[in-house]
Amino acid sequence: MSDGPWLVVGLGNPGPQYAGNRHNVGQMVLDELARRTGSTFGARASGLLSRRPQAAVAEARLGVLPGGVPGPRVVLAKPTTYMNVSGGPVAALAKYYDVPAERTVLVHDELDIPFADVRLKRGGGEGGHNGLRDTTKALGTKEYVRVRVGVGRPPGRMDPADYVLRDFAKAELKDLPWLVDAAADAVELVVTQGLEAAQLKFHTKG
Repeated sequence: MSDGPWLVVGLGNPGPQYAGNRHNVGQMVLDELARRTGSTFGARASGLLSRRPQAAVAEARLGVLPGGVPGPRVVLAKPTTYMNVSGGPVAALAKYYDVPAERTVLVHDELDIPFADVRLKRGGGEGGHNGLRDTTKALGTKEYVRVRVGVGRPPGRMDPADYVLRDFAKAELKDLPWLVDAAADAVELVVTQGLEAAQLKFHTKG
C-alpha cells in the first residue's frame, strides 16, 4: 500500500440541530476516529483551506501496523457545508493533500442497509444519496471507498428525506454507540489492511 495519506470524510449537515440525525451518522463516526487518535478538529490547514475553510480537519495516524508501528497517516474531515454540496470540500481536500480516489474514504448513512449493519464498497452507484452524488461529480470518479452505515428504511410511507433528517429513535439509541464503533473499526481496517480485508470481516455473518 502507498505511503501517502488517506482522506477519511464523514458526511452530514452542519449545526447542532442536525447533529443527532441519521444523516449525520458519518460525522459521528469521524468524532469516534478523532477520539481514538487523540486528535482535534479545526480548520488548520494552510493555503487553500485557510482561505476558504469548508471542513473541520484533523491529521493523525490511525491504527497499529505489525510490530507495533503506528498506522498510516490520515486526514479526518467533516465538511461544514450542507450534505448536498459535500463534493467541493472533498475535492479541495483531496487536491490539497494529494490523495487519490483509491485512498479516499467516505463514511455515510445508507437507507438500503438494515440499521446497525456496516458494509463497504468501492465505486458503484450513489443510491439517491445527494452527498455521494455531489462528491462523485466533484472528484470526477466513483472509485472512492464508501463505508456505508445502515440506518434502515423509513416506516410506512414516510418520505426518505424526512426520515434521514430525524434523530435516531429511542429503540435505536442503545445500539448507536456500537454501530458508530463498528463503522470506525471498518475505516481503521480499510486503512491498515485494505478494502478486501475489511469487506471479509464486515460482510461475513457469524
